[in-house]
Amino acid sequence: MKSELVPISSLSSDPANVRKHGQRNLDAIKASLKRFGQQKPIVVDANGVVVAGNGTLEAARSLGWDEIAIVRTSLTGAEATAFAIADNRTAELAEWDDEALAETLATLDDFESIGFDAAEVDDLVSMVSGASTSDGRKKLEAARTVKLVVATDTAALVERALRQTHKTNRGKALEEICRCYLGEEAELDVPMEEDAAAEDAVEYLGPPVRAGNSRRNGKAV
Repeated sequence: MKSELVPISSLSSDPANVRKHGQRNLDAIKASLKRFGQQKPIVVDANGVVVAGNGTLEAARSLGWDEIAIVRTSLTGAEATAFAIADNRTAELAEWDDEALAETLATLDDFESIGFDAAEVDDLVSMVSGASTSDGRKKLEAARTVKLVVATDTAALVERALRQTHKTNRGKALEEICRCYLGEEAELDVPMEEDAAAEDAVEYLGPPVRAGNSRRNGKAV
């Protein structure tokens, strides 16, 4: 399918759309569009009626957009309606991995543009950790303030490793890298004061350490 950029005025919402878009949903779509732009086209039929993406069209209109990206489908009638329902229903049937989601949200600082609010994040972190809401918030804040400092000439390598292990280990990138280097020592219980974990930077400026020859620089890494 070929994507086109067309005037919003040339499109119309599906009058038979069975999916409702409440104000919170529209606000989340608008926040996403403002932050990320339109990252996927909406689907319209040959007459410019939206088959999939009615909420995106409404949000774009409210933002004052003049144009929007579309793809045209050849589906008509009952088949187009069935696709519209399937497009929404198949997304509903997916489930969150709560633990991985909580870990990922802990690395972000703008929840509005991804459809969450601070209270929901608190509840999720608390549920996953088994702690109270205030403890969950404390853990979330602590996760944001710990930093890893590396030499400039190795920064690109470290960033690449973090991104790759995030994809394969669902947010536990640094843990996976540390276990790889530390080997058997990774199982040692190395306590660290909670305040230090939240306020101090974990710094290591030397070359990569190898299992059996680890350097901890006075801190648990």
